[in-house]
Amino acid sequence: MVIKLNTYDFHNHTSFSGDCDYSMETMIKHAIKHNFKMLCFTDHYDYDYPKTSDLTFDLDFPSYYNKFMELKEKYSNSIELLFGIEIGLQPHIYNTILDTISKYSFDFIIASSHVVDGLDPYWGEYYQGKSKEEAYSRYLETILYNVNHFDNYNVYGHIDYIIRYGHYKDKKMYYNDYSDIIDAILKKIIDTGHGIELNTSGYRQKFNEPHPNIDIIKRYRELGGEIITIGSDAHYPEHLGYAFDTAYEVLSNCGFKYFTVFKNREPMFLPIR
Repeated sequence: MVIKLNTYDFHNHTSFSGDCDYSMETMIKHAIKHNFKMLCFTDHYDYDYPKTSDLTFDLDFPSYYNKFMELKEKYSNSIELLFGIEIGLQPHIYNTILDTISKYSFDFIIASSHVVDGLDPYWGEYYQGKSKEEAYSRYLETILYNVNHFDNYNVYGHIDYIIRYGHYKDKKMYYNDYSDIIDAILKKIIDTGHGIELNTSGYRQKFNEPHPNIDIIKRYRELGGEIITIGSDAHYPEHLGYAFDTAYEVLSNCGFKYFTVFKNREPMFLPIR
């Protein structure tokens, strides 16, 4: 039996995230309309996000959890809803993150790098005085530090996130230019029993590739990586499940026979053929 990949979305956001205006229920209704089997909410928790804008990513955990539980029960006959989170890692906040997330029973945790040395690469200030190689290398160095020092996550999100905003003519992160550090990151993720995601938002943003790019996904598989979830990173209902048919082709071409979903922090492997 072939499982349609566009029915299992493991990275999306709601109005509990500082950068999304759509309610959890709006997202659920859209997913039900399009016959999703699972929807795992992963709203942002970026503690100590730099105060460079009006955005805030301090998640209201009690409200987030209570609304999720209410809607999980309400729509239990129509879709399986899962409780997740996307945590923004910075070395000085590990203990705060651990203390906060320990209070809730998550199905799934994405670890992400949104802030480097106190700056979000979304903003141009991060790139001032840096060549592309310097900016991208420093970004990857922070990921390597995180995977070596933080363990409470399931997959690392959009490892080449920085390319979305890189202030360079050619934004792409080429595996061969950073192979040593990318391999070190991927090996540590694999060795510690974690995984990565195939994030389809890159297709919406005209890169014509997922995050991370296909070369990195292929290398992850070559190194023995097996755990890989698929997420749209949707902040709008119409982006849920975006380009998941393409995601199927990418995984297959990279040598995967399965993709991963999580319940109670445990991976389950579903066939893509």
